[in-house]
Amino acid sequence: SDQLARDALPCQSHSKLKLQCASLSRFAGMSSRKFKVADEAHSNKLFDEAYRPQDSRHFKVSESSTFVPQSFQTFDLNYADGTHLRGFSGVDQVYMGDYKATAPFGVITDCNSPDFNGVDGILGFGLPKMGSNLPTPVLFAMTDAENKDTNAADLKRKFSFFSTNDAAEVQLGGYDPATVSGTMWYIPAMSDQDFIVGTTSLKFGSTEADSIELLQFRDQDTKKYGAPSIMDSGTSCLVIPADNMQGQLRNVPWDDFAKNWAHGKSFWLEIGQKKWEIPFSSWYLAETDQTCVQPSPAGMSGLLVGDVFFRQFIVEFDMTDHKPVIGIAPLNPNYKLVTRHTIANFELHQAPRNKLLLLRGAETMYPAEHSQTLTQVDRIPIVNKKGTQYFMDVGIGTPKQKFTVIFDTGSTVFGVFSYKNDLPASIKAQLPGYYFSENLHSLHALEQVSVTVRAAPSALYSSAAWMAVLVVANLSLVAALVVARRRRAAIALAVSKDMRAATAPAPPPPPEPPPPAPPARGFARV
Repeated sequence: SDQLARDALPCQSHSKLKLQCASLSRFAGMSSRKFKVADEAHSNKLFDEAYRPQDSRHFKVSESSTFVPQSFQTFDLNYADGTHLRGFSGVDQVYMGDYKATAPFGVITDCNSPDFNGVDGILGFGLPKMGSNLPTPVLFAMTDAENKDTNAADLKRKFSFFSTNDAAEVQLGGYDPATVSGTMWYIPAMSDQDFIVGTTSLKFGSTEADSIELLQFRDQDTKKYGAPSIMDSGTSCLVIPADNMQGQLRNVPWDDFAKNWAHGKSFWLEIGQKKWEIPFSSWYLAETDQTCVQPSPAGMSGLLVGDVFFRQFIVEFDMTDHKPVIGIAPLNPNYKLVTRHTIANFELHQAPRNKLLLLRGAETMYPAEHSQTLTQVDRIPIVNKKGTQYFMDVGIGTPKQKFTVIFDTGSTVFGVFSYKNDLPASIKAQLPGYYFSENLHSLHALEQVSVTVRAAPSALYSSAAWMAVLVVANLSLVAALVVARRRRAAIALAVSKDMRAATAPAPPPPPEPPPPAPPARGFARV
C-alpha cells in the first residue's frame, strides 16, 4: 500500500487536487494561446484583420511520395478565440532537428484567423492524454521503439526549453550543461497528462523580505501540495487565480496583486521548497506599458506559468518514465544560442529518480545527478517573436517540404496548411462538399465544433494509418469562451485607461490596479 501511495500522482489520488488539476488542464487546453494588446477601435470585432493564406507555406500533398491520406477522418472545429479550422488527417515522414520518423498530423485546408498569418502550422510537445483517443505526440512517435521508420528510437524521451528576449532554443534528449548557471533541480509532476507542479508560495514585492504572500492557503494540507501550476511555453504571461480557489485560499491573489502593483517589483514562486524569482524585467512589457500577468478565468483553480518564466530559467521535461519529471535551473546569461540544429554528446546530468520515487507527492526538489555516461542532445533554434510567440522549423514529406510552426510545450496538436483546391481528385472526392463551397475566412458567425468520421476502410488498422485516425481527436475537444474573454478584455481596457490617466502630473494618487495583461488571443490547445 505504501508503494501504491507513492505511485499515485497527486492530481489523481488527492480529492481536492483532482478537481483543481482537471479544471486547470481543461482551461489550459481550451484557452487562447497568446495575449495581445487591447485595441479599442476593434474591441467588438472577432478579428481586426483578414486571414491571408498566401503568407504561409502550404504542404503540397501530390509532391510527397510517402504521404498517406486519411481523408475519411475530417475535422471542422473552432478554437476558444473564434479561430476556425478545417481539414483531414494524414501520415508522412516528419523531420525535426537531426531526427525523422513516420508520424500522423493534421492537413489544415481552411482557416479564418489572422493569428496564423505567416505561420505554416502548429507543433505540440505535450503529454498524451491517457484513456482518450488522442494520437501519439510527435516526440513520442519519434522515440517509440516499435516505430520501424525512425532514427530517434534511442533518443531519450525528454526535452528542455528556454528563451531570451530575442531568441529561444529547444534541446531534444536532455539539456546542454553550458545552458545552466548552477544546478538543475528536479521534482515529479503532479499529473501524467500535463506538466503540472505545485506552487506552495507566490510572493510579490520589491525584495523577498518585504514581499506579500499572494497564495494564502487556509490549511497546511492544502499548502503541502500547493496550487497546481502548468509549465507552459504556449502561454505568454503568468496567469494567477482571480478567486479564492474554491475556498482554499483566504484571499484573492489577483486582487492583492492589483492593490500592490508598482514598477520594479518581482514575483517569487516556491516550487518544491525552492524559490524562483521572476523579475520585473520579465513580466512587464515596457514596449506597450502593460503587465504580462493575467487573472485566471472563472472556474480555473491554479496557475499557468508562461514565457515570463522561460526567460529566466531553463526547464527540462523528462518523460522517460510513466511519472513525468520537471527540472528547473537558472539560465546561463552567457550561453550562445545555436543558429542551426546541432547535435552533440554530453556527460549525462539526470533526475535522481530513486529519490524522487520515494516522494508521496511533489513536496521537495532534488539536484541533478552526474554520471560518466554520454547522452546525445540535439539543440534546435527557435524563433522568438517579441517574447510572446515561438516558431520552430520542421519538415514533412518525401522530398522534404519545410515549414515554420508554432512551438508549444503544453499541446499535442501537430498540423500544417495545405491548399484544398490543389488536392488530388481522389482526396477531394472523399471530403465533404461544404469544404469547397465555403471559405472560412469569409465567414463571421461562430459555429460549434463538429467532427465527422465516416466508415474507415480495413487498411485503417495498419500501424501508420491507425495513428492517423486518432489525429482528429487531437484537433477537437475545444469549446468557445469568446464572450467571457471579451468581457474581461473590456474591463481590462477600462482599467488600463484609468491607470494611464492616473500617471498624468497630479498629486500622488492612491494605489492603482496594474495595467492589465492584454486579452487572450491566439491559439487554443488540446
